[in-house]
Amino acid sequence: MIESCKNLYNKYKEIVNYLLFGVLATVVNFIAYYVFAKLIGVDEVISNAIAWIAAVLFAYITNKIYVFNNRNMNILHILKEITSFIGCRLLSGIIEMIIFVVLVKVFLINDLIVKVINQIIVTILNYVFSKMIIFKKNKKGVLEDEKN
Repeated sequence: MIESCKNLYNKYKEIVNYLLFGVLATVVNFIAYYVFAKLIGVDEVISNAIAWIAAVLFAYITNKIYVFNNRNMNILHILKEITSFIGCRLLSGIIEMIIFVVLVKVFLINDLIVKVINQIIVTILNYVFSKMIIFKKNKKGVLEDEKN
């Protein structure tokens, strides 16, 4: 049983790790928001922005190291990667907002149902962006910007 679980994990390691660290990034977001908004008393909008930044930075680091096994620590490579990561997260955030507005305000679908639908869509989008753009590997399985 344990061996089959290990084999299953190894087969889907990237996706499992992506989902695990995605949940942890959400926890980071909520904790950061709570600390800044409730404990320190920073304005809610500013606290939300700080929480988003903390979660995105956490997600970048964990995705780079634990999900996509990218060990390239060249500063120019990291700057390119993090810029791409943040840009993709902003894009998926805009897509999420458009879907939310259309489904809730135009089609009058329950906002909580739309939040769940959106989380599924955004999780898939962010994974695809990370795998195909940010941490893209060549045909040999080596990260495209990685220098050997």
